[in-house]
Amino acid sequence: MEHVAGRSINLAMSVRGLGALEGVGLGEHVKQEYGIPMHARMIHNRDGSTNHSIWKENQAIYSVGRRYVNEILLDAGSKYENITFHFHHKLVKANLDKPELIFERTDEEDESKKTVVITPDLVIGCDGAFSAVRKEMMKRPRFNYSQEYIPHAYMELSMPPIGGEFSMPPNYLHIWPRGQFMMIGLPNQDKSFTVTLFMPTITFENIKDRDSLLHFFNDNFRDSIPLIGIERLVNDFFSNRALPLVSVKCNPYNVGGKSLIMGDAAHAMVPFYGQGMNCGMEDCLVLEDALDRNNMDIGLALEDYSNTRNPDAEAMCDLAMYNYVEMRDLVNKKSFLVRKKLDNFLHWLLPSWWVPLYTSVTFSRMRYHKCVSNRAWQDSALGKISSLVGICGLACSVWLVSFSWPDSKLDPKQFLSYLLTMPSMAHREL
Repeated sequence: MEHVAGRSINLAMSVRGLGALEGVGLGEHVKQEYGIPMHARMIHNRDGSTNHSIWKENQAIYSVGRRYVNEILLDAGSKYENITFHFHHKLVKANLDKPELIFERTDEEDESKKTVVITPDLVIGCDGAFSAVRKEMMKRPRFNYSQEYIPHAYMELSMPPIGGEFSMPPNYLHIWPRGQFMMIGLPNQDKSFTVTLFMPTITFENIKDRDSLLHFFNDNFRDSIPLIGIERLVNDFFSNRALPLVSVKCNPYNVGGKSLIMGDAAHAMVPFYGQGMNCGMEDCLVLEDALDRNNMDIGLALEDYSNTRNPDAEAMCDLAMYNYVEMRDLVNKKSFLVRKKLDNFLHWLLPSWWVPLYTSVTFSRMRYHKCVSNRAWQDSALGKISSLVGICGLACSVWLVSFSWPDSKLDPKQFLSYLLTMPSMAHREL
């Protein structure tokens, strides 16, 4: 299928999204027949050099087109007689207690037929970051809601094939980290790349003409210019506009046993961990588990789902914000690279005990809030271990001093007896 450029960012599908698709028999199809596996990040440095870090063997995230996923889900749904699709219906009002929904048909000019009123048994609102269902929930008491627009925006560009082939190695998530801004590239099935530029809105606004655009790219993304093409770059940049990025948190997700919001309607997040779609699809698995736990009692299940899913969704919203800093800035810092190598070594040595943050989020279904608490524990453990190593080093120095200068008043045995208590103290702390 031909790639259709648009306003949405490519999907990077990982374990959580694939698991949900597998529930309707589509996971293996997307993984084996359609998705392009990306086995590592490839970092494009300012000087044109590249370096990459491969994830664990047999681990990959899959670049998939948003349109294609929508279409195969619609095709799968159309096979069920009890599923009916109604397009061109805009929700204008809802009573979530009854429930009752009032739609306006956007494809109907006859005023007598424009309004459609339905009274379903259950409303599940999966209507995106600017959800009309959530808007109705916000009118209710004790509904908590917050949104945050980050000062950065995004713009989608396109990198065409060269000679009918990919212009860059296809099995990588390509990243151009540049501190306050960055660019990422994901491969498409037509052998092009979707290249998404993220940077502060003010930076977008300061690029006003062809010369300022080319000057900016020459300074920051020089290696991408011949791959995108000067004319295509200029045309794409000035024919599109920078679009905002919003993060949404709210709670609860349900109104009794009558209404529920899921996906971006409940927890829109910035795209920097590649988990927005994965998290939304995993919502379906979490809801299914809640229904099973509550013997299909809808009221109990929706309450259970809301209480269970909210701390995980909010943790993922926070992680997505953090990962933007990592991707645009930290990936080139020595301290970050050392920590990454240490995490990978400890995971190889103790795979069930030490699971790095990115691995737990992307390649497992560990609950998101546990991924965060696990990382906090790891940070604390490494801090205490490094302190203990420092203390041991100091003790060795004292020991050597005491033997090199026998007249010293330091009693090495007394000092060592204190030092021997340190491992047990550290163990209790860990």
